[in-house]
Amino acid sequence: MATPTTKRLLEWTARDLMTRHLLMVPQEMQIQGAARMLSRAQVTGAPVVDEQGKCVGVVSATDFLHLVEQDELPLRHREEIEAEGDANPQIPTVREVMTRDPVMVEERTPIARLAKMMLDARIHRAIVADAQQRPVGIVTTTDILAALSRADSGDGAA
Repeated sequence: MATPTTKRLLEWTARDLMTRHLLMVPQEMQIQGAARMLSRAQVTGAPVVDEQGKCVGVVSATDFLHLVEQDELPLRHREEIEAEGDANPQIPTVREVMTRDPVMVEERTPIARLAKMMLDARIHRAIVADAQQRPVGIVTTTDILAALSRADSGDGAA
């Protein structure tokens, strides 16, 4: 995240806060593969994209919890899942469990508007997208808290 030190906090935008190197999950991937991707990247959520790279949803740890809570995930031993690979038709795809209608913003979205959108939607990440709705970054609640902390400590303009 490259936060300009010459801007006042409320002048910061999604572009100033966003992480540009983001994990994108294909909508047709089965959930075990997606869970492994998130775990290996040490993130709790990521944009879901279609074949053209357009953002069609978000998948997060919360989606996996809801799936297990609803008893829709076949409970099997890890060895059995790995032996079958990601080709088991009984295992749901990301498209089936993702949160649809993700909160997407433009790079120029101000930090205050971004925070309000995330609060209103009760989410922890917003997807920064280009004009074709392809993800170019992600802003999380942690990114906003880090910006506030830096501004308060004098690392950024307040």
